[in-house]
Amino acid sequence: MGTQELLDQAKSGDATALGELLEQHRAYMRLLARQEIGRQLQGKVGASDVVQEVFLKAHRQFPQFQGSAVPQFESWLQTILAGTLANTVRHYLGTKARNLQLEREMIVRFDQSTHGLNHLAVDPHSSPSQHVAGSELGRLVAEAMTRLPEDYQDVLALRHLEGLTFPQIAERLGRTVDSVEKLWLRGITKLRRQFARDDS
Repeated sequence: MGTQELLDQAKSGDATALGELLEQHRAYMRLLARQEIGRQLQGKVGASDVVQEVFLKAHRQFPQFQGSAVPQFESWLQTILAGTLANTVRHYLGTKARNLQLEREMIVRFDQSTHGLNHLAVDPHSSPSQHVAGSELGRLVAEAMTRLPEDYQDVLALRHLEGLTFPQIAERLGRTVDSVEKLWLRGITKLRRQFARDDS
């Protein structure tokens, strides 16, 4: 069942459709959470745990969701993710007040990450799929990334989602620049092949 159809059914009160809709977004949300955790929390919390908390909140708050299109739903999920991560940061830093500026900054970074995911999928020597665009493409690329070895995922995410240079990635991961470049090349090749298979 398509994403929009699931959203329509969820809006009509179908809890199973809502569960399937959220599940379609698990890899995408986990990738966004993982990047923020790396920036803010240095691995003090697991991305999967954060996403599970987001999905519980989404189930509870879905009756208040006003949108009708998938991009609106994804923006709404990102807002819940930003709030959840900001609360987690507050917990670990011991601060009391809600930091709306931090939440807004996270949402901007989520948008940048989605654009980075979109570019990851597209081979510059071929035209992208006509029927997949925007955040849906980012979600599909995130799913394909989960099937890569973790070191490939790390390098691709740091390069394309955070925009780091190869020397910066090498420093972050404690590797040589040469090994990082090789991981990136293998990773992006495998990802594009995987995505091409998924898209065919």
